[in-house]
Amino acid sequence: MAAIYIYLSHKNGVLDETALELVTAAKAIDAAAQATAIVLGAAGEAEQAAKEAAQSFATVWCVANDALAQPNAEIARKVLLAIVPAGSIVLAANDTFAMDLTPGLSIKMGASFASDATGIEGVEDGKLKVVRQEYGGAVSTRSLADLTGGAVITVRAGAFAPDESKSAGGQVVDKSGEVSDFSSKRTFVKIIEAETGDVDITKSEVLVAVGRGIEEEDNIGMVHDLAKAMGADVCCSRPIVDAKWLEKARQVGTSGQTVKPKVYLALGISGSFQHMGGIKGNPFIVAVNKNPNAPIFQTADVGVVADILDFIPLLQEKIG
Repeated sequence: MAAIYIYLSHKNGVLDETALELVTAAKAIDAAAQATAIVLGAAGEAEQAAKEAAQSFATVWCVANDALAQPNAEIARKVLLAIVPAGSIVLAANDTFAMDLTPGLSIKMGASFASDATGIEGVEDGKLKVVRQEYGGAVSTRSLADLTGGAVITVRAGAFAPDESKSAGGQVVDKSGEVSDFSSKRTFVKIIEAETGDVDITKSEVLVAVGRGIEEEDNIGMVHDLAKAMGADVCCSRPIVDAKWLEKARQVGTSGQTVKPKVYLALGISGSFQHMGGIKGNPFIVAVNKNPNAPIFQTADVGVVADILDFIPLLQEKIG
């Protein structure tokens, strides 16, 4: 079996919640394997994130350099190529940065590539079985990634339960000296933070999320009424913002806000990876959708097949 390496995302030295999900994904490839975590970043922040990662990984490779202070997939790709052995398996969370980083990484490594994996079903005859969703999540497919030259796999956030054991007591290994090229043709400009608006959904513990299943703008009012009865805030998927039915600050997803609620009620939301990528922290997800094949049902804790226009008044009546 090829060695497994996991690229970990962090912000200001704090690991993304997907780190623990990737531990589980690695075990799905090989339950006996000891995956090595890789943390890149500016001096200080990288070491802080690596120390946190050592609670869950036996070995953590750390590369600290001020050239890594800002997101730059071109530099990160050079770093990974310098330290990851040929023929390895590399896992990363399927976020916007990884979408830039990993395709080129697989080409440079001569490795197989699979993006946005929602499941991993082990290895058979030298090929890794990867579950992905096609046609907007309507169909789940199984792809075979040939491990002859290694593989690069990105994993959908929330697809795997986080490994909460945190008992590795791992060792942090400084790999900074093994990287000589931190050059880049790209120039970092700035990060534009999403507007928070009148409600900061990133701080909400209970969220009622509405998608295209609400059908028309006049029906948005019933969502607000339900959220008020639940003591929740209203958020939405991108189609609602595109239709200008709710403000951009309420959009959850890779092109919107990242939220960490305790409870997430998704009404008429299909569950595309762009939307689910904005949900962190392993909340209790209740999904209501009239399409029984909606991909959100694969990650929801409770799923209800129903028209939300019928369901919302019934639920509000029960809440009282």
